[in-house]
Amino acid sequence: MKYLITGAAGFLGSHLTDALLAQGHEVIGVDNLLSGRMKNLEKAAAQPGFEFVHHDVTEPLSSNCDRIFHLAAPASPPLYQKDPVGTSKTCFLGTLNVLELARETGARVTMTSTSEVYGDPTQHPQREDYHGNVNPTGPRACYDEGKRVAETLAFDFRRMHGVDVRAARLFNTYGPRMDPKDGRVVSNFIMQALTGKDITLFGDGSQTRSFCYYTDMVRGLIRLMDADNIDAPVNLGNPVEVDMHHIARIVLDIVGSSSELVYKPLPEDDPTRRKPDIRRAWEVLNWAPEVPVEEGLAQTVVYFKNYVLDQVA
Repeated sequence: MKYLITGAAGFLGSHLTDALLAQGHEVIGVDNLLSGRMKNLEKAAAQPGFEFVHHDVTEPLSSNCDRIFHLAAPASPPLYQKDPVGTSKTCFLGTLNVLELARETGARVTMTSTSEVYGDPTQHPQREDYHGNVNPTGPRACYDEGKRVAETLAFDFRRMHGVDVRAARLFNTYGPRMDPKDGRVVSNFIMQALTGKDITLFGDGSQTRSFCYYTDMVRGLIRLMDADNIDAPVNLGNPVEVDMHHIARIVLDIVGSSSELVYKPLPEDDPTRRKPDIRRAWEVLNWAPEVPVEEGLAQTVVYFKNYVLDQVA
């Protein structure tokens, strides 16, 4: 098949691109390189079935394709808060343009939503039928509400125009090709440990997240795309809940770092607990994560060590 992937030069988009090419598909990778990097696509660029298109999804798309993975959006809080209006436009207009393309071509669409649609949840763990606890005017709203309206568009296009669309609500994902400067928990902790800086924890460090290794997430996204009769969002994430202290200690042990833990105020609207209920993914996709967080972090540290060495060189 011919796939179009928006956000193809990003951390997750580039791994998805590689996986589909390895299966023998053709891939058109679309990215404006705001947060994506061409270095992530070096392996794909050497494949005859890959084409890269430098394009901003806030502008209309034109392509002949069978299936579309829509990943384009800045997922790093520092980045999406740097230009909140641009983030909202990417979530709304980008999704609208992808859905219009799917309506014209008959392509099946899998769009990546986010656990952020649940906000700072009052339900734990979070099921897909939970409608969330989101501050619509806070500093994270551009992304949180942007993804919520993107889901609204997706299912309205399904109802009005018969577009075959499904939404994956992604929980924290990590691994090689993460941007070391993206400001997320895993990249922050590893870079601080490798460079001998203090490990920054927000609040008292007891807030929790779930961390899914990229290989598991790519497998889940492909299964979601391949599945028939999906008419509701599906959580994809690791149901093992860990607090920030635990992640910091694992990173320190892997790196062998003597960095100290320091504490800063909790950012506004930062969720205190995050854990997916993945029963729907198990039932309809036969999917669950397989890579333990310790193993995934060890592989990610190897990648980041190479990055630090490259920077020094």
